[in-house]
Amino acid sequence: MRIRPLLILLFTYLICPVQSLFATERPNIILVFIDDMGWGDFSCFGNTDAATPNIDWLAKEGISFHQFYVNSPICSPSRVAISTGQYPYRHRISSYLADRKKNKKRGLANWLDPATPMLARYLQKSGYVTAHCGKWHMGGQRDVDDAPPITSYGFNTSLTNFEGMGAKLLPLTEIPTKNGGVKKGRIWENATRLGTPVEWMLRSKITGGFADKAIEFIDQAQVKKQPFYINVWPDDVHTPLFPSLGRWTDTRRGLYLAVLEEMDQQLSRLFNRIRNDAALHDNTLILICSDNGPEEHAGSAVPFTGLKATLFEGGIRSPLIVWGPGLIVHSQRGTINKSSVFSAIDLVPSLLHLCGVSAPKDALFDGENIADTLIGKSTSSRSKPLFFRRPPDRKNFRSYKNLPDLAVREGKWKLLCDYDGKRPRLHNLETDPTESKNLVDQQPELTKRLIAATLRWNATMPADAGDPDYNMKTRAKSTTN
Repeated sequence: MRIRPLLILLFTYLICPVQSLFATERPNIILVFIDDMGWGDFSCFGNTDAATPNIDWLAKEGISFHQFYVNSPICSPSRVAISTGQYPYRHRISSYLADRKKNKKRGLANWLDPATPMLARYLQKSGYVTAHCGKWHMGGQRDVDDAPPITSYGFNTSLTNFEGMGAKLLPLTEIPTKNGGVKKGRIWENATRLGTPVEWMLRSKITGGFADKAIEFIDQAQVKKQPFYINVWPDDVHTPLFPSLGRWTDTRRGLYLAVLEEMDQQLSRLFNRIRNDAALHDNTLILICSDNGPEEHAGSAVPFTGLKATLFEGGIRSPLIVWGPGLIVHSQRGTINKSSVFSAIDLVPSLLHLCGVSAPKDALFDGENIADTLIGKSTSSRSKPLFFRRPPDRKNFRSYKNLPDLAVREGKWKLLCDYDGKRPRLHNLETDPTESKNLVDQQPELTKRLIAATLRWNATMPADAGDPDYNMKTRAKSTTN
């Protein structure tokens, strides 16, 4: 008699799709990727000028990582990295994607090739339902109106802004005037040509619109009893900044802090949807981080040096919070991990592992599987160095002039240099996180080795227009033609 239930289970396994049998056991994933937010902007990461209580709640029940990096200090390539598990330079996306003329001038592709490895696609093929809600910026912007739709990259549905192909939420703006009135407007109005349907919403409320889309998708996934993967990528803390009228101030910093707090509040309904549902609470992983460092006089990277577009720590180090009470080791809930060094490219193989999904053998990730670190089973770092390249159009940015072109993080060491290996800066980040003391003279052999490794790595990546060699080759080609 005891054999019969086992036979029934075996029979069910053989005739049912794998995703139906194991749907309730596979973790759901929500990736919140915030635009232009600094390392120190969450109050749980030290911000005393604004409060982010709903995000802080994730930290209190999850793990906060203090040595997490994104793989570019600017928008589009950072998004490519966290989506593909590969350095974005492989795909000729090393700065923000703009119009065709600017992309060509900088040596960039107009969009990410949809055939490239994608976390969403691998999860979708394994039985997950997938959604993208928010900014895209990996193709389909300005006059680039023939880019693939977001659903071509492994998403069942999408809702984006003006920088992506497909259904959109576009921003209405309100600005108080000196006479007590309100000036109303629309921005990116011509983006309606990049996909329909289009809904207009106050920019001060638009994160809530993306959160609502994610909640709607979660409801549908539960009805179908399928695990889900959702991108929620808000862009409201990116300039121009438009908080609610009652929060309006005369400074960029003040506007930023108001928008930051409102974003936190609007995300709360998504977090509460997970928190208050017993079926989701113990089987959902929420990750929240920023795509790059802050804009000048807006967000804060304190205690680090640098802004977005720079390879200093403030440009590439991001806060990361991982929440999942049923997935994270109990003793590690509410802890801060200050030792594990890893990056956005490592999230792709790690999340695939946690979801029990094997990528095709030809999917060669630059990222490493650090799944045990994400859920508190380990404090291991990635084993290989992390390499970085500046955006080709950002040799100078804001108050920073003649910026380094390349960087590498290996263990406690960080080296920055130019494309030819000159002007090296070597820092021990354990003792000098602000990168103020150059140790090149004290560590000549280490400096030489890291320069060589960085130049070798860069030579394996397609060049962009920031590299003098690229410009010489381009001029030579145009002359011969």
